[in-house]
Amino acid sequence: MISALLIGRKGSQGFPGKNTYPILGKPLSFYPMNAAQNAELADKVFISTDCEQLMALAKENGVEIIERPKELATSKALGEHAFVHGYKEIVNREGKQELIILLHCNSATVTPEMIDEGIKALRKNPSYDSAVSVSKYNMWSPLRARKIGKDGLLHPFVPFEVFGDPKTLNCDRDSQGDVYYADMGLSIVRPKCLDHIEEGLLPQKWMGQKIYPLIQEAGCDVDYEFQILQTEYWLKKNYKDGWSKKKGLTQAAK
Repeated sequence: MISALLIGRKGSQGFPGKNTYPILGKPLSFYPMNAAQNAELADKVFISTDCEQLMALAKENGVEIIERPKELATSKALGEHAFVHGYKEIVNREGKQELIILLHCNSATVTPEMIDEGIKALRKNPSYDSAVSVSKYNMWSPLRARKIGKDGLLHPFVPFEVFGDPKTLNCDRDSQGDVYYADMGLSIVRPKCLDHIEEGLLPQKWMGQKIYPLIQEAGCDVDYEFQILQTEYWLKKNYKDGWSKKKGLTQAAK
């Protein structure tokens, strides 16, 4: 069995109400629910939340609810802890899982086809721990990252020598090679990644160590209001209304 698990809580401080913010006429969280429900290789979809609006949206769309404990619904609680808790609850309800599809309620940048592609990649390559959506953002290379020092001035966040000979680097965003970020649209993981999450690669330890990239363009999770426009751009290029007709999902915005 392969289950999908979305996580999302109420009370965001950076962007209040982000998980149910309307984008193109639908709540943000509708889109990852919709993608998981319409992936051919996903069997069931769950959501771990303490948010009444998300629970209502889940019920309308045939998504099973896992009530997130109070201690995992604070601004200090880590997503990895919510994933582990939700995974254990799924196993208690449904039994052993082949794979777990991990999704965020604030990330709409995932398609049913992407989910199926990741599952097929993991089935074909038993040594892989996970398959994860990534986007290329060379303009945000670690080479360009800065931090403000005690002197109030900008300093390299990472020593330039980490990238090789500094003489070979320049202001061209591509000079250090392509830079891929896990864009939080999708992580498909083997159960062992959650059973032994402390062994995973930082910072998203649920991905394990051997991570297969599912390459897309402009993926992101929404933490700030300005990212809504990027999500709209992505949806206009990638969202297909027909997804929601496969399993009878409602499209009503909250």
